[in-house]
Amino acid sequence: MSFFIVSPCKSFDSEIDTIASDKSISHRCAIFSLLSNKPSKITNYLGAEDTLNTLSIVEQLGAVIEKNGNEITITPPENIKEPANILDCGNSGTAIRLFMGFLATRKGFFVLHGDKYLASRPMKRVADPLRSIGATIDGRVKGNLAPISIRGAKLEGFDYKSPIASAQVKSAMILAALSADSSSVYSEPHLSRDHSERMLRGMGAEVIDDGGKIKILPNIEPLQPLEITVPSDPSSGFFFAVAAAITPNARIILKNVSLNPTRIEAYQILKQMGAGVDFIEKESKYEPIGDIIITYAPLKSVTVENNIAWLIDELPALSIAFACADGESIVKNAHELRVKESDRISSVVGNLEKCGIATTEFDDGYTVKGGVLKSADIDSYGDHRVAMSFAIAGLNCGMKVEDIECIQTSFPNFVELLQKISEVQIGD
Repeated sequence: MSFFIVSPCKSFDSEIDTIASDKSISHRCAIFSLLSNKPSKITNYLGAEDTLNTLSIVEQLGAVIEKNGNEITITPPENIKEPANILDCGNSGTAIRLFMGFLATRKGFFVLHGDKYLASRPMKRVADPLRSIGATIDGRVKGNLAPISIRGAKLEGFDYKSPIASAQVKSAMILAALSADSSSVYSEPHLSRDHSERMLRGMGAEVIDDGGKIKILPNIEPLQPLEITVPSDPSSGFFFAVAAAITPNARIILKNVSLNPTRIEAYQILKQMGAGVDFIEKESKYEPIGDIIITYAPLKSVTVENNIAWLIDELPALSIAFACADGESIVKNAHELRVKESDRISSVVGNLEKCGIATTEFDDGYTVKGGVLKSADIDSYGDHRVAMSFAIAGLNCGMKVEDIECIQTSFPNFVELLQKISEVQIGD
């Protein structure tokens, strides 16, 4: 099991134009390309383990993939191929859940699986609503755990009210609805991240926002192919935003990042805490894209309880900012953290306690009392966001982070970028 040791850093003024490409959009580019009958051209696709697994699955389903430098072309098959092998989603909940929705309407038999962490994550949140409209889906623990088997069939249109705000559940149901036998309506308690709706509309799908509900009409013809440059991932960039926010006299510019409002909520919270945060939009086709400038300022505590679905992935890194702020910060309505790559409430709280920071854990959140971070040995629990968050904490006090292989799933050049700010020793 590998580890790294991050040394404290005094200050920095840096510009990053090599942040990992957006993971969520990359997954969708690969899967959505199968909805067309023409080649899709994707520039800047994320070359991380999870997204490469998704690309491999698309290939196993019959697509032809050509790579030319930073561009890939995905030519979809005339008909989805029934694969001979299990489809490996690695560590990605996005991939397995979106493929469930897509494959539920495709002729054939399919089995989706992943690593030991993905195999422990709940799938009934997608399987149950799909079963309710005619899908044949099974798995361990009454269909709740991978491996997940799917026997594709023609599904019914639906009017589904999701009990949770989840972009993964929503995207799976929209993908099923596009091949259903009649129109469908999907609603959720709060708007979750909306990449799927934006991208599918850009491809010509009738995915209509109807007063907070989403109306989906079945595709009569194949969709138009994608021609997209994947922006940098604001969730990945947020680690370095926190680095600037907690380091006196620091500033960082994150280049060519998605500025989708449902993806920059964590930056808005950082701004609310007192950090300097400026957004500079440059273009907007499928997604608004631009630069984000973050500058240090003393931080104050905050309560985070709204738009949780918009910042669920950034909460581990945001918790490092809480630990450096004046006062007690509170996170509420975040039970979804319990079912991520690790139980992120317990992972974050337990590791902050190791660092000398007072916390309180409750069912759907936690409190963090700002103080002085102390160096500690951190267990990532195989969770890439926990590993990277506490690496950023190391810029404040020094930190050893164990089990760092998981970082490769989403941000392959994270350590390389971190080494431009501070010394990082890597060991086995």
